[in-house]
This record gives sequence, structure tokens and C-alpha cells, in this order.
Amino acid sequence: MFGRKIISLLIALFALAAIPATTVWGATPSSPGEILIQPLPGVPAIGMPGDVIEIHPAEGVTIQGLQIVSILHGPYDLKILGTENGVVKARIPEDAVPDDYFLVVKSNKGEVTIPNGVWVMKSAPTVLRIAHGSDLHVTSGSKMGFVCGDYFQKSIPEILKYCKHPYAMHSYTAQDSFMTYYAMVGSGENVVNLIISTGDDVDTSGDSQGYMMFDRGMTHATAAGVPVISVKGNHDDPPTYYSKYIGPRYFYEVIGNFLIIGLDSRGDEAHPTMEQLQWMEGVLKDHPGKTVIVLVHHPFWYSTQDGKWGGTIKGYTAFDDNDWKEMTKFVSWYWEGNKGQYDEIARTFLQMVEKYNIPLILAGHIHKDKPVLYIDKEGHEHWFYTLTTTGAPDKTSNPPSEADKKKGYTVPSWYGSQVIYVHEDGSVEFPLAGNVLHEGIDSLPVPQKFIVYRQVGTEGSAVKFVNELGKTVSGPFVLEIPAGAKVDPEHTNVTYKVLGEREIGGTDYLLLNVTVPTGVSQVTVVKGTDTQAPKVSVGYLMPSKPRAGRPFKVYITAGDNVGIRDVKVQIISDGKVVAEYPAFSMKPAEVSATYFTEIPGVNATSFTIKVIATDFYGNKGEAAYTVGGATKTSSPSESTTQKSGGSTCGPAALVGLALVPLLLRRRK
Repeated sequence: MFGRKIISLLIALFALAAIPATTVWGATPSSPGEILIQPLPGVPAIGMPGDVIEIHPAEGVTIQGLQIVSILHGPYDLKILGTENGVVKARIPEDAVPDDYFLVVKSNKGEVTIPNGVWVMKSAPTVLRIAHGSDLHVTSGSKMGFVCGDYFQKSIPEILKYCKHPYAMHSYTAQDSFMTYYAMVGSGENVVNLIISTGDDVDTSGDSQGYMMFDRGMTHATAAGVPVISVKGNHDDPPTYYSKYIGPRYFYEVIGNFLIIGLDSRGDEAHPTMEQLQWMEGVLKDHPGKTVIVLVHHPFWYSTQDGKWGGTIKGYTAFDDNDWKEMTKFVSWYWEGNKGQYDEIARTFLQMVEKYNIPLILAGHIHKDKPVLYIDKEGHEHWFYTLTTTGAPDKTSNPPSEADKKKGYTVPSWYGSQVIYVHEDGSVEFPLAGNVLHEGIDSLPVPQKFIVYRQVGTEGSAVKFVNELGKTVSGPFVLEIPAGAKVDPEHTNVTYKVLGEREIGGTDYLLLNVTVPTGVSQVTVVKGTDTQAPKVSVGYLMPSKPRAGRPFKVYITAGDNVGIRDVKVQIISDGKVVAEYPAFSMKPAEVSATYFTEIPGVNATSFTIKVIATDFYGNKGEAAYTVGGATKTSSPSESTTQKSGGSTCGPAALVGLALVPLLLRRRK
């Protein structure tokens, strides 16, 4: 019994250590959804100074006070006007400066601070300029792919065929880069005024840490002034954590003369229920004359008159029986069913698209670009734009790998996003992509070619930018920092200006205006000059005893007080470096993490693996591991040198701890 208690205590301590040190809401509730149903981080309240907004408290919650605050503005107290049918009415102060605010909620269940809680607009927009991302698949695990310019591959050996210095794209890195970029250009160049995610925000619906990571990445955009709206995907189903961290299953938002409706196409069902569509029609009837945009994860169309990749469908109407029967060959099984069993749902939806002249329906799910322009018999244009994944690596490589080709996947993909303008008159344009009605990739190379690696340590924060867009990128940039840290100009090679700093919800935020040059650059924000080298050790090899000429993986544990910029692995044989490979973090947002690389093979039975970790100040930590003999290399005191057969750490320790409760249950 005593042994079990010790094991349980160790597991609990390990779990606590794995929780990120920074959060964006109060400590009393474990999630924003315990206090509010709406607004939440993915569905803000929206209005102008003086407007009345609605606050939907969770069951049993009594709202006692509301406040909005941003890095530069506020705090402002919202006047509570009363409660109607359980909904709290509150007024935005007349003197509130337009911004995207954190919402601080005081209630009988505790205090919570919600990023992207209230978007205060200066005026109603005449054009909704959308940055569209989808299928971000953020995970607290190690989901990643590898990029280099236009190239994308799912494995290190494959990407090394195209370049020597590829970059890892963890799903969190992809989400953070996507949202950071559009917040910068949105506020700086007025390219976008809204970011939209069309589902699969996380990779696993039960990954609460993944949702917290998603909220953190989203905060980097919203705290810089550009709001985010997200809709649920099948990987967010069941919405146990989604409704606690992101937003309700389905909803609507009024933005001046625009109406955004978010639908829940659920999990394996892959389409909304008829009850949802009836709710949607009620919303449309209550908001006549609005320009409507619908968000739904599963795409409506499977093919068009031009082919399976997308194109145009025209000359039909869903109100004519013969036309509808002809159109069903284009409708996806997600909506129609493989035997037409959901025919009524699919037809009702398209009838509403026509009846209310909905100009834009955004979707994702298929991890491919598939733009469809549906022109009904009246000549009205309805864009169904389905976007490739912005964050998941399990898609067709660019160029397609041999494994992809064997599966029949020949159309390449990458990490993409799209900018879409919707005008008040319902006209839709793609200002940065031009004509999107073509086969292949039409999404924009963000985050494929604009990558942000952030780390927050005990002594400072550091950011590595990779900009391969061929132009500088300027705009507001938000960092979480340790209290008292300042920008170090000697170890920052981007142009920057400090705009403001504020502690919100227990986290210190720094707002900069930066100009990121092409190539690789960095920002360091520290308490003092960093002279501490990273600590690094070789965890284990897989397989543990590599055979000559056969591939194997190297797992490394590395940590730093500010952040690690790069890790590389050298193969040393007969005293010479015969090969060098990059290593990549499996948890890129953390300063202490497991790194890994894959060695295609070493034509020797005895060789040394040398790992070199470099921080943002150029301090280096080294470790060595010898295969087939004793270690002879030395390393600095800050580092760890291991002999073959040394201790196992990193992922192996995680697996071991995870197995303990299973073994105990089996024994019981």
C-alpha cells in the first residue's frame, strides 16, 4: 500500500510539472467555460463604444462584475444593466478605446480572465477582411512535419532530400505562426480585421492541455488587436473541453452589417442536425438584410462540373426536384450520406444558401484546397471555400512522397491559409491569391514560409523568426515574459519599438511593434545578460543498438533558462565529423523538452554521437554518446556526457509513468 501511495504521488507531481507555467485566466476556475457559455476565447462579444453586449453565464453562476482590459487600454468597468432569460446585458463604456480586450469576470464561482473576450470596434466594417485557417490540430504531444521553402515532408529523411536546413512545424508552432502573422499584417498593413478557424482546433478532443495551448497561440493574435472566431470540428468532438476553452457548439455573431453563423457538423455524422438548420433559419429571419457568412467544418461539395479538385457548379437550384437530383452527384457524402440517407438535411441547407443569398461558406476537414463557386439559376454567386490544413502534418507531401503515391495521393499540399474579403454587397474576392479556381495549391504560404518559435524561461523569453516570404513583415507582436525582463538590443536583430507592457490574469505581456527581415532573426527579452549554457544529454537511441548502415533515431533532453535556438547532432568516426543533422523539439513552446532526429545510417560499428545545443546568446551545451565503445569526448561542466547504455529519459520516462497505473489495475 505504501508503495502505491509513493507511485501515485510521483505521477501527480510529474503531471503538475507538465502543466505550462503561464495561463491567461484566473486561478479559481479550471477553465473559462465553468463561468461563461459565451463569450469564450473563440467566440467574443462584439460591439462599439456605448453598445450593449450579451454575457451568457454557465448554470449556477452569478455575475458580480465585468471588466475589459488590453495591454494598452483600460481597465474599463462594464455597467451591468440587468438579466433577461438568464442572459446578462452589459454596456461597453463610451470612452473605451477600440481594441480586442481580455474580459475579466467576477462571479460567485470565482474570477476568470478570458482572452478575446470583447472586441470593441471603432465603427462597423464595410468590408470583412478574413484570414482563414483550418485544421490546426494543436496537440500537447509531438505532432509535426518538416518544411523548407515550398517543400513539405512528413519525415526528416524525406525533407533532407530537398535541403540541408529544414524547419520543424509542430502543430502548435503552425497555429502560433499563422495567428501571429495575420495579427501583425492585420494591424500594420490593414490586410485583415478578423481571423477565422474552421474546426479541428486540437488533434484530440480530450486533450485539455492542447486547448490551453490553442488559447495561448490565439492570445498572441488577439492581444495584438485582431480578433479570432472559431467553429468546432470533428476532432473537437465530443465538445467536453471545447466548450470549456473555445466556445459553444454553434452560435452566431453580428459584426455591423455582417452575420457570421457557426454550425456544428459534429463527429462521424459529418453534418449539422435538422434542428441546427431550423435554428439557423430563425437567426437568418431575425437578422434580415445582413451579409451572411457560414462556418462549418465538413465541406458541402465533393466535386464540381470541372472535377474533384473544385471548380464551378452552375445552372441549378435546390428548389427544383430534377435539378436537385442532378446536383446530388456533386454533394459530399458528409452531407448527403453514401445512400442519400441525409438528403433532406443537405437540400435544406442549400435551399437556405439560395433563399438568403449567402455569399460565403468556409470549411476545412479534407486537408486540401477545394474552392467551389456555386452559381444558382438566378445568377447569384455562392462561394464554398474549403481550405487545406494550417497545422496538421498528416496530408499529402509536397512533392508527394513514394508512400503518398502508393496510396493514390498525387496532389501536393502544404501548411496554408487564405485571405478573403467579403463586401457589404455580398461580393467575395481573394486579394492575395487572385483566381483560386484552378487545380492544385491556391492557399497562401503562411505558416509554410513564416514560422515563429517562442520560448519562455525563468530568466527571459526568446523568439526565433523564419521568414521566407521574400519581404519584410511588420506589425504588433505580443510576448509572455518573466516579470522585469527587458528587450536586449545586442541580441535582437529585428527592428522593434516597445509599445506597452501589462500584467493581465497573472501573466506579464509585452507588446512590441517589430519589422521581421527575410531569413532567420530573433528577439530576446531577458532580466540580464545570459551566460548560462543549455543543459543537454542523450536520452536513448531507437533501436538501442543501431546496425551499420541502418537508420535510427536519437532522443535528446535539453533545457535552458531563456530558450534554445538550435540543436544539432554530429556523427564522429575516427576522430572526424562525417555527418551532421538538425534535431527538433517535440514540445517547441517549452524551454526544457525532448528533441529528436533521425540518422539515415552510419557505415561503422563504432562511432560517437555528439549533440550541440545553442541558446539565443550563443552559449553551447554538449553531450556525447558512443555506440560500440567507450566515450572519449569531453564537454563543458554545464553539459552532460553519457556512455552507451546510460540512463533512459525523455519519452521513455513518460511511457514508463503512463504504464504504472495500468500495471496496478492489472495486478488488482
